[in-house]
Amino acid sequence: MNDYLQSIAYCVEHGKSDARTPYPPELAGQEGAGELTLKALEAGVSPGEILAGALIPGMERVGVKFRENQVFLPEVLMSARAMTAAVNHLQPYFNSGEIQHKGLVLLGTVAGDLHDIGKKIVGMFLNGGGWQVVDLGVDVEASDYLDAIAQHKPVAVGLSALLTTTMGNMAEITGEISKAYPGVKILVGGAPVNAGFAREIGAHFFSPDPQGALEFLNNHS
Repeated sequence: MNDYLQSIAYCVEHGKSDARTPYPPELAGQEGAGELTLKALEAGVSPGEILAGALIPGMERVGVKFRENQVFLPEVLMSARAMTAAVNHLQPYFNSGEIQHKGLVLLGTVAGDLHDIGKKIVGMFLNGGGWQVVDLGVDVEASDYLDAIAQHKPVAVGLSALLTTTMGNMAEITGEISKAYPGVKILVGGAPVNAGFAREIGAHFFSPDPQGALEFLNNHS
């Protein structure tokens, strides 16, 4: 069974979704994360073991490599695709309650900003790390965040901004969330954002990479 977990983790790390995926070259024609996850389940490996022993470690390695500039955005997206192929087979077990998410996180790009690639990558990392993610999309107003918090009861909310002109909206939204839901952690990110700005607006955490956000949630939930 360990062989299955190691193989799935390797496929996630190297972006091999299925047998049709041509990378990495040494695995050309071989099964990928999706097929191997299905086989592991059929062989009696529990969904929880696959999540904790394969998907989380695989995405963690990708996150560390990305942080250290050993891999870049295309490789991260391939790994996320492979992780999703595996998670698709675990979804029924999440739905039934047989395996549990660590918690729920809301993500959104703040009002006035339409960029979402960074937010989506963070969502993929969190999902691969065992968190349930609800993506509110782009151009999200403070009232939309508040309504979503009331509905979903998240552990944390992630705010993204790529434009300096929308950083003021990030500050306003952070203040509204903190006032209405002081127990909800607020994470902020995006190209113009830094740790000093995060402290200034009262956010709980800033990270320049998705692995940092995952580590914060794992350590502060």
